[in-house]
Amino acid sequence: MRAFIFANGIIKHLPEPEAVIMPDDLLIAADGGASHFKALGILPNVLIGDLDSIRSDDLNELRTAGAEIIQHPSGKDQTDLELALDLAVDRGAEEILVFGALGARWDMSIANIMLLTAPEFAGVMLKFIEENQEITLLRGGEKQTFHGKKGDVLSLIPMGQDAVGITLKGLEYPLKDDALRFGATRGISNVLVENTATVYLKHGLLLCVHISLLGKIEKSDRITG
Repeated sequence: MRAFIFANGIIKHLPEPEAVIMPDDLLIAADGGASHFKALGILPNVLIGDLDSIRSDDLNELRTAGAEIIQHPSGKDQTDLELALDLAVDRGAEEILVFGALGARWDMSIANIMLLTAPEFAGVMLKFIEENQEITLLRGGEKQTFHGKKGDVLSLIPMGQDAVGITLKGLEYPLKDDALRFGATRGISNVLVENTATVYLKHGLLLCVHISLLGKIEKSDRITG
């Protein structure tokens, strides 16, 4: 099952619903992210958060329409997005697409990106998508294939520690069983020289940022083990 989440970050251009939302997706609004669903004319299945960001008229509309509303106290220990991700996993999502995870507040944006590294999401294909950019996380023992076009950018950023045993195929700067050091920028701005690129990782965590020249991310496939 797949989940689609709108967080409350700034989205300059909303995605076309038919291009990103499938009929059986679990649609989750993380608090003020409900406004993005409203702008698209779509009713989310669930609204979750402390409800301090959603407009009162939007909240009333969702109640009237019969959406499930899960309210947490304002003194909670998790962001609304983390609550939404936990809910998606609890309900069986194997893939989660998140829009609006990044915005004007750097603290929230950084914390949201760090959610990708949480152990509880290790078994889920979790993607943050912002227009022509997609962020995913590769864990040790996995490989991921990125589908795009020649000239697309793929940046690789170690998280928390050195990323060891990296092999890259289909990129301008290939690596073979090499390492990227945590805190260094060697993995930034690699370029696809084919329409697909594959990243293999033996140990560590590797943030993968795919920037598409066409303005739309095709897809990426991750294999564990």
